[in-house]
Amino acid sequence: MLVTSDDYRRAAKKRLPRLLFDYIDGGSYAERTLRANVSDFADVQLRQRVLNDVSTLNTSVELFGQKLSMPLVLAPIGMGGMFSKRGEVQAARAAKKAGVPLCLSTLSICGIEEVTKAAVAPWFQLYVLKDRGYMRALIARAKQAGCPVLVFTVDLPVPGARYRDMRSGLFGGGPSAGFKLAWDGLTHPGWLWDVWLGGRPNSFSNVVEAVGAKVSFRDFWVWVRENFDPTLNWKDLDWIREAWGGPIVIKGILDPEDARQACGLGIDGIVVSNHGGRQLDDVLSGIRALPPIVDAVAGRTSILMDGGVRSGLDVMKAMALGAKACLIGRNWVFASAAQGERGVANMLNIMRGELRTAMALTGCTDVTKASPEMVTRQS
Repeated sequence: MLVTSDDYRRAAKKRLPRLLFDYIDGGSYAERTLRANVSDFADVQLRQRVLNDVSTLNTSVELFGQKLSMPLVLAPIGMGGMFSKRGEVQAARAAKKAGVPLCLSTLSICGIEEVTKAAVAPWFQLYVLKDRGYMRALIARAKQAGCPVLVFTVDLPVPGARYRDMRSGLFGGGPSAGFKLAWDGLTHPGWLWDVWLGGRPNSFSNVVEAVGAKVSFRDFWVWVRENFDPTLNWKDLDWIREAWGGPIVIKGILDPEDARQACGLGIDGIVVSNHGGRQLDDVLSGIRALPPIVDAVAGRTSILMDGGVRSGLDVMKAMALGAKACLIGRNWVFASAAQGERGVANMLNIMRGELRTAMALTGCTDVTKASPEMVTRQS
């Protein structure tokens, strides 16, 4: 029975080829930040309070003109459609039923239009490539589809070294890598039949015109490294804002000074994030970076966070420390890999129940009223 995020992780590990499991499960370098994202949540402890009337609980929040049934967003995941058949579509359907948004990655398998037609217009996560003309066209596509929020990811001017992906063959791997990848697929026949054969086209739909429909995954990541733009800077927000015209959220803020800079430029929201521990290792975990940024922003913009959010209890902790919502990535991907749309729906239902329990036992009847007094730190 799958009842926790760890259950779904184990189920996904059995079903997925190793290179896909390692891609989503792993982090950069020695993976210390990856582990800290989870362990630092454990250091934040909820204060249990009793004899409060908790017969009515409100888990809903409002963000960027939208009402969410609970403070959760499915985070953008590159290659999300490779973990289950048309995986982003299945996740979007589950998210719609649960009353929360999916944020679609620039590097998704299912394109903006496909996801919108199947469910609802997603939030759209933007990576900026060197070809600014193509980027403007991609932003126009998201705008035309009715995407309500643009999430501009800023912490990937260069990709961090992910050693698991190097070993699995996703990033290079030498002359034997092709055989290893083929064998990896053949030894996972359920995934091979459902996703690789039944889920085609397995191409990066949002950028297919730029990269081509038949490029291999290893070649694609070479293309990514060559086309992500290290010259990106704060001034680029001018043309992005002009092209978009709607709410913009910056994802990848870890330092209070950067948070202040974003506020000074009128950004609608920021996501406190270390890219799930997948970029620079030995940086602050998301939950440790959150309070200083909340203090620096002082209510001038909406703050979301990600990294290590594995349960509704974690959501409660983040809300108490100043977040307006949490993004979850590995949780929904593992659930999608294990059971598709049904798995994502169940995972969201589990997290909703956990959040409600945490609220009731801390005496918090409205999640938007969560405050630092509701938690303590172990260390």
